[in-house]
Amino acid sequence: MHHLKILALSTLLGLAALPAQAADWSAVAQALGKSGTEMPGNVYRVGLPRSDLHVVREGIEIKPSFALGSWVAFAPMGNQAMVMGDLVLTEDEVEPVMKAVLDGGLQVTALHNHIFKAAPATFYMHIGGMGEATAIARTIHGALALSKTPFTAPPAPATPPPIDLDTAAIDAALGAKGMIAGGVYQVGVPRAQPAKAMGLEVSGPLGGAESINFQPLGGGRAAITGDFILVAREVSPVIKALRSNGIDVTAIHNHMLDDNPRMFFVHFWAQDTLPKLLTGLKAALAEVAVKKS
Repeated sequence: MHHLKILALSTLLGLAALPAQAADWSAVAQALGKSGTEMPGNVYRVGLPRSDLHVVREGIEIKPSFALGSWVAFAPMGNQAMVMGDLVLTEDEVEPVMKAVLDGGLQVTALHNHIFKAAPATFYMHIGGMGEATAIARTIHGALALSKTPFTAPPAPATPPPIDLDTAAIDAALGAKGMIAGGVYQVGVPRAQPAKAMGLEVSGPLGGAESINFQPLGGGRAAITGDFILVAREVSPVIKALRSNGIDVTAIHNHMLDDNPRMFFVHFWAQDTLPKLLTGLKAALAEVAVKKS
């Protein structure tokens, strides 16, 4: 297998200063085994939801787009590419996938679980690295082929069916426009000033937004999960705001190795009426330096 070269941070910073080259994303899609979407900021993001899994927490079957969405995102840097990703894995898949990722020259930057009381348990493996884009894609494909991650998905409807939630109220409370994906309402709230990692701005498509997902439960109720990306001084106020509004904090950790400033990810879970959930989320967001719409 072609090994990817992980460059020193000083080299990465030098490459980041170069003008981005047009990337051949079709070759990346072919090497990865699945096509993605070109996002703002020259980012190519590929979703790999674990639609093969049936994960249940307290009677709620978790939709893949709610909390089981593996993804990888590529960004051109000079004549190479940077990759970040989050791979959703079962316990028995972690070791072989990790070995293949590391053997292929990529980094494993975090490994954790942030859904309590779920069966089967799922783990989240964050990866990153730098190299030739199609070689990176081949490494990731080879690693995920050791799991049961699907590389194909049923065609999405041209117009997503309506969702049983007041999405206008969600958008107004969170100050950002969400989108429907797989029966889930997903909202990304960008930070006022994104962190940098490997010399590149960590934008929303690279996992740098406050991520909040809503899964409708009927009767005006919903389950919520996601993560807040925070600088150190924001962590305690956000945790207090969540907990005082009945939202559980399920994990506090880092996803990246060389981010600047250092960013912390606070994961959460709750199920309640929509107005009560929005009150808590709005209180937490008030403690974060988010981009105003």
